[in-house]
Amino acid sequence: MTRADPRAPRTARLEPAPATKALVGILLGLAVVGALVAIDFLAPSLFSASLPTRAEDALTLAISVLIESLPFVTLGVILSIVVQVWIPPGVLERWMPRRAWARRMVLSLLGMFIPVCECGNVPFARGLLMRRFSVAETMTFLIAAPIVNPIVIITTHAAFGFSDGILIARLLGGYAIANLIGWLYSRHPDPDSLLTDRFRATCELVTHEPGNRVQQSIAQLVIELRAVMPALVIGSALAGAVQVIVPREALLAIGSNPALSIVAMMALAMVVSICSNVDSFFALSFASTFTPGSIVAFLLVGPLVDVKMLALLRTTFTTRTLAGLVVIVVLASFAIGTVVNLLA
Repeated sequence: MTRADPRAPRTARLEPAPATKALVGILLGLAVVGALVAIDFLAPSLFSASLPTRAEDALTLAISVLIESLPFVTLGVILSIVVQVWIPPGVLERWMPRRAWARRMVLSLLGMFIPVCECGNVPFARGLLMRRFSVAETMTFLIAAPIVNPIVIITTHAAFGFSDGILIARLLGGYAIANLIGWLYSRHPDPDSLLTDRFRATCELVTHEPGNRVQQSIAQLVIELRAVMPALVIGSALAGAVQVIVPREALLAIGSNPALSIVAMMALAMVVSICSNVDSFFALSFASTFTPGSIVAFLLVGPLVDVKMLALLRTTFTTRTLAGLVVIVVLASFAIGTVVNLLA
């Protein structure tokens, strides 16, 4: 298999200027505020709380998501530095199988040894890409790690035990989705096009970073924090805003329908953006009214493509790539949830 090298030269595409990106962020913020006001004006009966109260709730939720994610992002950045700077070239690669499918299967189990949530896995995955792991291999790790994480396994078992096969379906489903995505993107004719220009430039900068390992580690720390932290803040803000825009009662009203309950819980998972280490306890509160398959779908979709995770992934992958990921994860999670409902 020919692996994508993110450091390889490529025809440059125009990147938006920093001022343009700031303007886009401001416009998005204004759009959220406008949506809040419009919904409150057009359909005030959808919400029990007033607009100022919901705005306060959005701020509280955004800060909560940010605080919850920050330690894991920091740990992920540190692990990324270890992989990129301190592990000699070829050490990781020598432990990997030579066949592409076998490498992806091994990488999808790597999360067993990395106790961080989905936020921390993004900088670690960036480190793998900088070591010239292929995009498909890195995606396989990135999708599987938030679910085969040891803490996630323990908390899911604490919440559900082996009831209705939720734990087993989550583990096997996450592993299967990760390897499906890895296989699909391994067949992409131009894997380098899946990465953003900014990330390729970062790879080039890191490659030629002068100094000893300590100096390189500090430089890498600054690079990763500058890339990840703005995305984390934006993603947390979006997660808080969306939760007060979307009336949760509308999602809960369809919880007993086998198909619609899956759709509702997947939508809820993308909105609430709860860390995969604790999302099982949140899902447990819906277990009495929602189907087991919808709970499994929630536990699969949330760690992989919630709004916070997508904002973090956007630091590395293009918008088109993320759109493809969302479609694959949602369709696969719906199919897995449907099977669980049939067997439960």
